[in-house]
Amino acid sequence: MVELIRSPLLSALDGVQHGFFTREGGVSGGVYSSLNVGRGSGDDRAAVEENRARAAAAFDLPRHALSNAYQVHSADVITTRSSVVAPLPADGVVTRNPEVLCGALAADCAPVLIADPEARVVAAIHSGWRGALAGVVRNGVAAMCAEGGDPGRMVAAVGPCIGPASYEVGLEFLQAFTDIDAANARFFAPGVAAEKRLFNLPGFVLAQLAAAGVHTAEWVGCDTYPDETRFFSNRRAVHRGERDYGRLLSAIRLRP
Repeated sequence: MVELIRSPLLSALDGVQHGFFTREGGVSGGVYSSLNVGRGSGDDRAAVEENRARAAAAFDLPRHALSNAYQVHSADVITTRSSVVAPLPADGVVTRNPEVLCGALAADCAPVLIADPEARVVAAIHSGWRGALAGVVRNGVAAMCAEGGDPGRMVAAVGPCIGPASYEVGLEFLQAFTDIDAANARFFAPGVAAEKRLFNLPGFVLAQLAAAGVHTAEWVGCDTYPDETRFFSNRRAVHRGERDYGRLLSAIRLRP
């Protein structure tokens, strides 16, 4: 059975259904065990499609209702009125159609689910550090506003992602953020070595949401890197020299 992590903030909304899937409850094996939904992985295609069907079924929808863009670590967001059959390169999906399940795939990057229950518009955003720095969260909120949304009414949750205790980076990474805004230094803590820092990705994404006017937001508090039982992790796979890794799904829809 699939496992879903819920955001208390999003769960309190009427007319919205959401969930952050763990890796449990699928049919894939090996490094992809078990609920790998990433078509871009090296996993067996039939297994991936079965996993996607199981995920959609958790929302009482058919597999083809699950729409996630072909994620490229960009700031681009697409708005759709029907499920995306051939995913376009983008890192966010916005819809007002209750038959569309907006999804974001991740394996350390931050998935962001946003809803405006009054305007009846939702979004799923994939926010790695590149996309976050480029403004994918801001663009997702703007796309929702174009559909009648209001940031003051929006509620958002950042799903399982690499946590601030696990994301060690170099000084050049820090500089990329402080070159844009010196205040971004607050999202970095000292690392083990003098030339290393620990980056608070969920904290940065929450700040991006607040800057876009979305102040009702939370991180669900799950760090993907140390919890191998429940989460895939790109960084963990790299550190172990594994050939690939699975992708987690975060999804949101409007109830009919």
